[in-house]
Amino acid sequence: MSVPDYMQCAEDHQTVLVVVQPVGIVPEDQFFRIYKRIASVSQVSIRDSQRLLIRYRHHYLPENNEWGDFQTHRKVVGLISITTCASAKEWPQTAERFHGQKEVYSSTLYDSRLLVFGLQGDVAEQPRTDVAFYPSFEDCPDVEKRVDDFVGSIFIVLESKRLDRATDKSGDKIPLLCVPFEKKDFVGLDTDSRHYKKRCQGRMRKHVGDLCLQAGMLQDALVHYHMAVELLRGVNDFLWLGAALEGLCSASVIFHYPGGTAGKTVARKPSISQPADAGKRHRPGALTANGISADTSTEIGRAKNCLSPEDIIEKYKEAISYYGKYKNAGVIELEACVKAVRVLAIQKRAREASEFLQNAVYINLGQLSEEEKIQRYSILSELYELIGFHRKSAFFKRVAAMQCVAPTIPEPGWRACYKLLLETLPGYSLSLDPKDFSKGTHRGWAAVQMRLLHELVYASRRMGNPGLSVRHLSFLLQTMLDFLSDQEKKEVTQSLENYTSKCPGGMEVITLPDGLKLPPVPFTKLPIVRSVKLLNLPVSLRPHKVKGLLGQNMSTASPFIYSPIIMHNRGEERCKKIDFQWVQGDVCEVQLMVYNPMPYELRVENMGLLTSGVEFESLPAALSLPAESGLYPVTLVGVPRTAGNITVNGYHTSVFGVNSDCLLEGLPAVKTSGCLVEVIPSLPRLQLSTSLPRSAYTPQPTSKEELSSTVSVQLFNGETQQLTITLENIGSEDIETLELTSKIVSTKEKVFGEFLSWELEEALSHLPLKSGQALTLTVSIKVKLDFSGQENLLQDLNDDGISVTGLPISSPLRQVLKPRPENKTVSSESGKAEYSHIKTLEAVLNFKYSGGAGKVEGYYRELSLGVHVDVEPSVFFTRVNTLPATSTRQCHLLLDIFNPTEHELTVSAKNNQELVLHASECQRMAIQVDKFDFESLPQPDQETARFTNPKQLEEERQHLSICTKRLHHVALNRTHPSLRRHGEASVEGVLNQLVLEHLQLAPLQWDVLVNGKPCDCDVIADCKAGDAVTLEVQLTNRSKNSVGPLALTVVPYQDFQNGVQNYNLEDAVTFIGSNTFYIDTVKPKENSVCVGALLFLYTGDFYLKIKFQDDSAGRELPLAWFTLPSVHIRALATPLQAGA
Repeated sequence: MSVPDYMQCAEDHQTVLVVVQPVGIVPEDQFFRIYKRIASVSQVSIRDSQRLLIRYRHHYLPENNEWGDFQTHRKVVGLISITTCASAKEWPQTAERFHGQKEVYSSTLYDSRLLVFGLQGDVAEQPRTDVAFYPSFEDCPDVEKRVDDFVGSIFIVLESKRLDRATDKSGDKIPLLCVPFEKKDFVGLDTDSRHYKKRCQGRMRKHVGDLCLQAGMLQDALVHYHMAVELLRGVNDFLWLGAALEGLCSASVIFHYPGGTAGKTVARKPSISQPADAGKRHRPGALTANGISADTSTEIGRAKNCLSPEDIIEKYKEAISYYGKYKNAGVIELEACVKAVRVLAIQKRAREASEFLQNAVYINLGQLSEEEKIQRYSILSELYELIGFHRKSAFFKRVAAMQCVAPTIPEPGWRACYKLLLETLPGYSLSLDPKDFSKGTHRGWAAVQMRLLHELVYASRRMGNPGLSVRHLSFLLQTMLDFLSDQEKKEVTQSLENYTSKCPGGMEVITLPDGLKLPPVPFTKLPIVRSVKLLNLPVSLRPHKVKGLLGQNMSTASPFIYSPIIMHNRGEERCKKIDFQWVQGDVCEVQLMVYNPMPYELRVENMGLLTSGVEFESLPAALSLPAESGLYPVTLVGVPRTAGNITVNGYHTSVFGVNSDCLLEGLPAVKTSGCLVEVIPSLPRLQLSTSLPRSAYTPQPTSKEELSSTVSVQLFNGETQQLTITLENIGSEDIETLELTSKIVSTKEKVFGEFLSWELEEALSHLPLKSGQALTLTVSIKVKLDFSGQENLLQDLNDDGISVTGLPISSPLRQVLKPRPENKTVSSESGKAEYSHIKTLEAVLNFKYSGGAGKVEGYYRELSLGVHVDVEPSVFFTRVNTLPATSTRQCHLLLDIFNPTEHELTVSAKNNQELVLHASECQRMAIQVDKFDFESLPQPDQETARFTNPKQLEEERQHLSICTKRLHHVALNRTHPSLRRHGEASVEGVLNQLVLEHLQLAPLQWDVLVNGKPCDCDVIADCKAGDAVTLEVQLTNRSKNSVGPLALTVVPYQDFQNGVQNYNLEDAVTFIGSNTFYIDTVKPKENSVCVGALLFLYTGDFYLKIKFQDDSAGRELPLAWFTLPSVHIRALATPLQAGA
């Protein structure tokens, strides 16, 4: 016997063997269909107390049948043949074939049956016990019944043989049972010796025990096995002693483990054999007819005859040791090891089971075929798996796989090899799902796992399936990257590129023919992503919600403003909504921090975003990462095409020809601040360009990203610059609304007037602005700063002999002047450097615009332009004073003007000649200006809103008044060839209180008219000598109180221009009426007029002095309120009339 039955188990000793084979040509599917129906009759109850178990085989070597006397369960006692017969003519030939088949097993057969399919007619109607006819394979309802009757007949024969062997008389000669290889050894032995007889007796006892076990008489079998062991041990018949011990073990296993040790799904009934045996135990003389022994009832007892679980294993060891003495009993020894292992597996004694298996490995069975070797290693693998030795099981499974493609095989079975290799994966802690390797530490031996994966790749290639090779090689690179050396990484990636050039790798699930599914392998380590951050849009493109509109993303999940009970989940951080928005149709960015773990440059192609929620157009990128680059920022972009909530689920790459979809939910180590963001409807886009050069300078209070751009310009104080701004619609939506506001960035400098001014009406007339269209807007930049009161400058001017006594008294720096070195001059370079006190003005122009679907939802965009102006001083007013003018409504403003620049400049005022100032030169200029009334300035409501403090309001009104009445259009013209620049110089900020009082009109305004014409300043009133001259004095009360009554006296005099004045003019001037005018009380805002007349008797220049009477009313008011203009009258001669 050379071919072992690895599927045998201890309980197979109680079964009878029935072979089911086809006769002639029978379709394979139909044969196995009938075979399954036959095999379903696995046990048959006999006489309600016994049962017979059947073991079916469709292929059984006749040489194994020769060992039937050694162990009766190896004997073929039944034959069922299946054949097809189309006509009666074929029947004789079919019957002959059946007879020939019976001849093969004739020495052991108890009974046989022939099932004929397809034959009908007279032959089929003849009643025969050993043949059953059926019209077809489908029309055979009583096959199971026929098999049941067939098994019953086998039992009858079995029982008769048992009784025959048991009833042999002691005087009769007992035949010697032999195994095939023993027959030649017993030739010539003395058959009458006591040793020979005991051998025959012991072997027969063991044989009867086998028959009792098959007949379901368990306790009888135990008794016979015990007796056989004693007899055979005495004659040193080790081979049969081993068989008797194995039979004893099998019977004990059947008793202790009625469910079986083979792990079959159909459990055998545990309670059938025991009652039968129990009945036998209590029948005295049940075995009294046995010539081998007298009454054995005293030996029948469960505790005495049945081995304990521990003794079973010891007896198995003893039996196997006896088998090992015989070279030809290798198959018996191997099968006994397998049976013992199955028993130990149930007993959960894995270490002892592994010793049996280790012994089985070294059992020499002679020359085995490659198929037998594969079967042997596969069974060893299954047994090791059964006892929990998974890695050992995987080892033998892999050996079996390698045996499938041994060089001696003409046609290697690569598919079988691949299938067996897949079955070894669990034993080496490997799975085909990369997700199992992303959690916790690595399990298993990486070196062995890599070897196995390489073998899978090679087997896949030899199978002609490059897609499988790519998948396994990708899995190797992804999961074993940390264990690969630099050289191995290079070799694996080169192999992968070679494979993918023929079959690119993808993310589809590969289904094998046996149904096993290979999940996709995304390259999450090529490159390794450490963090994912969704980026906000640039400041100029960020959407803003119109204030007052309810946000659409307000949560209504809870009615409470704050709840302390919040159920946190790690996934929530990844799914929470980010607090900014993306815009439909605009390019959005996601920043990844990636790392290249490879020792060489890594090329990543077609890297893009994986999103859900809205339609998203991903714009893939290609990047090349240096070897072991460290963290490297990569920005992935895309365009959302619809509005809604978008979730960034991951990214996709193409590395070494393998396309990967890497999902963030499978990468717990990736840091992210959220992957859900709202996409609002589309908004227009505005591009800004300016006529002034751009500047990289950033205003300090704001961050650089908050400004779209910044323009920078350098101006002299008082100069005006025009900034032309071009706004172009570069988006797809129309711009429907446009607003422009400005804000001066917080500065310590005081700005006079409007720094930035513009007219927006003309630009708004172009709205809506279509895509591609542009409009222009002019913004005036006008700088007017106060450069007075600078400590360094005042010190320089004072030390250089320039008078600064007229500077404002309020300047705190006037008393904190620093000492100046005596050798320092104004014209020195260091002096000029100290004069260049550049001041800075910064402002932000903010454009708000909207349109399209985003405007409907209440969103707009802002575009900010920073304006940075460096202001240089143009002229300094080092001293300001006033002198009275000839007119009461005017005065002279005296200005000491200093040129701090390095250029020559020209200063000109209205109605004054030009004044040329060289660099660092100071000169005085006198300008005649009109006085003005503070109270007459308008007081708009906005002023009261802006200035809550009355003092501030008064101060602002003063500045406004100065702006309306001050010097206008003082031009600064440089004679330097490259400078032709103009501007205004302002005295704002340098006028002290005294100067302001001189510039203010008196609350009482006096007007004197001669002959109806006003007389003021240097105006000379002409009249005729001898004609009456009307004199009119008008008082306007601009104060807040009533004035009067008043008395005015007119006194004429002549001025000889030499210091002598003549008041004795009674003969030259006479008054028509009184020379005194009386004015009643004049209420505020009212006026009063006094009218008189004079008569000049001679020609000449006369002056009128109007004096107030010294009364109580006049003393209550300041003297300055009663300043009347002087009157100059020139009396001319009357021309003679003709003919007079």
